[in-house]
Amino acid sequence: MISSLMGTSAMTDSRLRKAGLILLALLAAGCGGRDGGNETTRLEPADMCADVIEAVVTPDGSGTYRFDVTVSSQDTGWDKYADAWEVRDSSGNVLGVRVLTHPHVDEQPFTRSLSQVMIPTRVRELVVAARDSVDGFCGEELTLAVPLT
Repeated sequence: MISSLMGTSAMTDSRLRKAGLILLALLAAGCGGRDGGNETTRLEPADMCADVIEAVVTPDGSGTYRFDVTVSSQDTGWDKYADAWEVRDSSGNVLGVRVLTHPHVDEQPFTRSLSQVMIPTRVRELVVAARDSVDGFCGEELTLAVPLT
């Protein structure tokens, strides 16, 4: 199992760290003196970040683009929720930001749109990333090509 986790090139460093923490917690739970009682080991969710799980970019006919972005996050309410996503070029320059004005506790995953995003003609690849109100930009990002118009 460890070799399959380590050998997956698509897995990010954060996913590897989280997988390692889960493995460590499982190993710790299995070691040590259990007395045969009703002790329960509970693992907290390892991924508390907002992840971009899908993004569609569409030319809107006026030289700008529309983005439909689906985010999955561990929203718990106003204290912790996905509060924005942004479109960046491959150098990290922010081209557009969609502010999310409320938690989506009971709507997971959720999709929101952003129109009128200007993309310089030299840009061929985009990165879409979501932000968590507590942990910031720490989740899975999605890379996509700029569609030809």
